[in-house]
Amino acid sequence: MSYSRFLTVAALALCATAVLAAPHATAQVEGYHVSKTVPLPGPGGWDYLAGDPANNRLYISHGDEVLVLNMSDAKLVGTISGLHGTHGIAVSDKDGHGFITNGGNQTVTEFDIKTLAKLKEIPAPKDVDGIIYDPSTDRVFAFCGDANQAIAIDAKTGDVAGTIDLGGGPEFAAADGRGHVFNVLEDKSEILDIDAHSLKILNRYPLAPCEGPSGVSIDAEHHRVFAGCHSGVVAIVNTDNGKVVATPNIGKGVDASRFDPNTQMLFTSQGDGTISVFHEDSPDQFKPLGDIKTETGARTMEINPKTGTIYTVAAKYGPAPAAAPGGRRQRPPMLPGSFHLIVITK
Repeated sequence: MSYSRFLTVAALALCATAVLAAPHATAQVEGYHVSKTVPLPGPGGWDYLAGDPANNRLYISHGDEVLVLNMSDAKLVGTISGLHGTHGIAVSDKDGHGFITNGGNQTVTEFDIKTLAKLKEIPAPKDVDGIIYDPSTDRVFAFCGDANQAIAIDAKTGDVAGTIDLGGGPEFAAADGRGHVFNVLEDKSEILDIDAHSLKILNRYPLAPCEGPSGVSIDAEHHRVFAGCHSGVVAIVNTDNGKVVATPNIGKGVDASRFDPNTQMLFTSQGDGTISVFHEDSPDQFKPLGDIKTETGARTMEINPKTGTIYTVAAKYGPAPAAAPGGRRQRPPMLPGSFHLIVITK
């Protein structure tokens, strides 16, 4: 997540009442509710959540560490510490390896998913951020915003397989399991179709009327990819031809998207304290079901496809400090002890 988008979320946290009254707001989704909140340790901000349902693990990037919880009971089972400005986490169950992006020192940390021991530090281009696993190549793909590049890493060896020049600032991505990785460029409002084997860009598709795409998920069976956009829509794209088939409205400050193939449900999480929910009636028809109310700032999320449980995190913030020399806005401080997990069930 970029610094500018952090400031956007921070502004939402300070203006919650006005944001929640935005025109997109719909009724609470029937049945979904916050079943519990769980205090989480330590200071510092957060970014992506990532799940490993096969091993009952939920990973939460948190400052210079990653918190590891059981998905079933939300209990903390471990911490991967000594990191540097964490962002994303990706897991290869096949190899028993996980990978964490460190924006603070431009590396990717490889770790053992059983012991949580760090195995390797892999150099990465500037602003390494989102990361995903592609099962068709057994590679992880890490996306580097300021460098306008992605790197592919062999999930078994931790060796860099290659670098891709993207031609714009990447945000998140999704793999279809058939050799394609779909990555959005936030500054270009495009989605790229990348050959996961050759590391070549096959196609560049415009996402208009979407502007500022961020969170990405995929319905691989029906060849649809979903890009949550800062212009307040989710772009639903046919991966066979790049056509945008629908752009339903969502909340403000989107940062994550998830699709549950078991229920055909699409979710996008926003910093305005909403998770927008849609049902895929057909590959080109998505019915809006309303919003799940969370908390202001709860912009990232994960879902357990085995149970349908949704996880997000939030915290409380103090007032923003005065602007720095030159007028640059400063991050408001996170209140000590306020970081927590939100568990949503139906």
